[in-house]
Amino acid sequence: MFSTDTWLRIVSGMMVNAVLFGAGAVTVLSVPALAAEAKYLIPAVVVASVVLAPFLTVPVARRMRLRNWGRRGWREGDTISGGS
Repeated sequence: MFSTDTWLRIVSGMMVNAVLFGAGAVTVLSVPALAAEAKYLIPAVVVASVVLAPFLTVPVARRMRLRNWGRRGWREGDTISGGS
């Protein structure tokens, strides 16, 4: 049906979308000047998160595959996961 890469992109895409929406909604609702225009900005945040999520999902899904790290890279880690 779908390849493993496609499933990883779908699952990580939902998470990236949720994080983008949450960050945008918190920003809109916590800044008083933006909160006054929330009825227009919240739908804009929804659209922006849906549009940006696929572009930010590709590197996240790529990092989830062991074959893209290699044995040495998996042992050593990187700046995000911590190195030894």
